[in-house]
Amino acid sequence: MRVAVFSTKPYDRTFLSRAAATHGHELTFFEPRLDLTTARLAEGFPAVCAFVNDTLDAEVMAALASGGTRVVALRAAGFNNVALDAAEQNGVTVLRVPAYSPHAVAEFSVGLLLALDRRIHRAWARVRENNFALEGLLGHDLYGRTVGIVGTGRIGALVARTYRLGFGCQVVAHDRYEVDDLKAIGVTYVGRDELIERSDIISLHCPLTPETHYLIDEAAIARAKHGFVLINTSRGALIDAEAVIGGPSPTC
Repeated sequence: MRVAVFSTKPYDRTFLSRAAATHGHELTFFEPRLDLTTARLAEGFPAVCAFVNDTLDAEVMAALASGGTRVVALRAAGFNNVALDAAEQNGVTVLRVPAYSPHAVAEFSVGLLLALDRRIHRAWARVRENNFALEGLLGHDLYGRTVGIVGTGRIGALVARTYRLGFGCQVVAHDRYEVDDLKAIGVTYVGRDELIERSDIISLHCPLTPETHYLIDEAAIARAKHGFVLINTSRGALIDAEAVIGGPSPTC
């Protein structure tokens, strides 16, 4: 199948070309993002491969369909940028990544916290300038601190286990569905507001939906502890960036 691949980087070409050779697909790579202006590049392609920042609204879906596209394959698990109703109306099938490696994302999330908490990024920058001063690089023990996990699916559950069993943190969680295995190791499920109020560290592991849009907003920051640490390895729009920047000094 001929596939138009948008928003490509060199690493996309490397891995996708390798997979395409195995499965017999013919890929054409485009660096620009997919939007109404660039949709014409997909004319004649039965399939389009899109990424998280590509626009797949009703107008783009109609343009793709008029050009002969019948399949949109997402290089992401989330599909909040896709007009699914418009896809159905135009006879376009939408495919997505069923799941990322939960261990990879969970480890990256914990790594971000350690870098922030122990000022590793600042220390690295100083050492490059032959500055070995320790002032301003003091971190905090994670042991005994309260970590709030929003979303305890496969990734969030691994993060909760790491903080609870690996670092000895107190872990509170919020999700529609409680995980018995997590409760068995001492993870406590609480309401969202209580989680925000109690947590020294908040780690987000949930999809972007109307309910979670701007989950961390001005009101949430006002309820949170001063100087709390915020980790988000999910969608950016879970956080109101302007509210965070103007809030009472969270560490992100």
